[in-house]
Amino acid sequence: MPITLPSNLPAYDVLSREGVMVMSDTRAARQDIRPIKIGLLNLMPKKIQTENQFARLIGATPLQIDFRLIRMTEHQTRNTAAEHMEEFYKPFQEVKDEKFDGLIITGAPIEHLPFEDVTYWDELCEVFDWTQTHVQSTFGVCWGGMAMINYFHGVPKHILDHKAFGCIRHRNCAPASPYLRGFSDDLVMPVSRWTELRRDEILAKPGLDILLDSTETGPALVEDAAHRALYIFNHFEYDSGTLKEEYDRDVAAGKPINVPVNYYPGDDPTRAPMNRWRSHAHLLYGNWINEIYQSTPYDMNEIGATG
Repeated sequence: MPITLPSNLPAYDVLSREGVMVMSDTRAARQDIRPIKIGLLNLMPKKIQTENQFARLIGATPLQIDFRLIRMTEHQTRNTAAEHMEEFYKPFQEVKDEKFDGLIITGAPIEHLPFEDVTYWDELCEVFDWTQTHVQSTFGVCWGGMAMINYFHGVPKHILDHKAFGCIRHRNCAPASPYLRGFSDDLVMPVSRWTELRRDEILAKPGLDILLDSTETGPALVEDAAHRALYIFNHFEYDSGTLKEEYDRDVAAGKPINVPVNYYPGDDPTRAPMNRWRSHAHLLYGNWINEIYQSTPYDMNEIGATG
């Protein structure tokens, strides 16, 4: 089954060319079937790139997905055309009366700031509370996951003395988890952050389970069953060249940056990088959507009714 996107959204043509099953919103409206409604609260500056990355993953499942793009209400992006934002995005305050089967909250390049210093923090806290009554399952990614686990559990983030950057090996800590169905015992995941969450501080909080972990960069995927949430602090959604773009950008700007480890063959940035995480990325997001499908009520009005 396809992912439903507006036919003039850039991701529609991108994914169609890649062979992803895509359906226009007008065609989907004629089908007598309830799609899984997933929102993307996009906090990243490069909106279109992020849309493509997440739409690619959730569009690979056998279910019809109604994909909705959401932004913070007052925050204005300087990196994406206003026309694109106006046509495809809804501010949170306009969708908060709706119910969603799933919500992805992306990262944001503001990890150096204390959470409460973020300009849209108050509204984001409202989003977190809203997920408990209006969303069946929430997926917080990188900074979005750190913010959410901090809000609900008080787990702090810590500034690193150097950037955690590259394709880092992780171990599967919960092979029986439905979210890790099909996962190997160890795997590689892209990491790009200046902050970390610490294993002991997560495990000290009741109800949090670490599903993927790394001896180098710490916990990567945490389940929070009580809040129907997953928190991932790294970037399965990254394209093959995303770490290269970040590295080239920092080099061009004269910023101190290490070559992303275990990414280029021989750690040689003149060679084309290799994607060794794509299959696990599709597994994780496919498993997440399957769990939503298995648990969400057919009548969307019932979402959050008991939580």
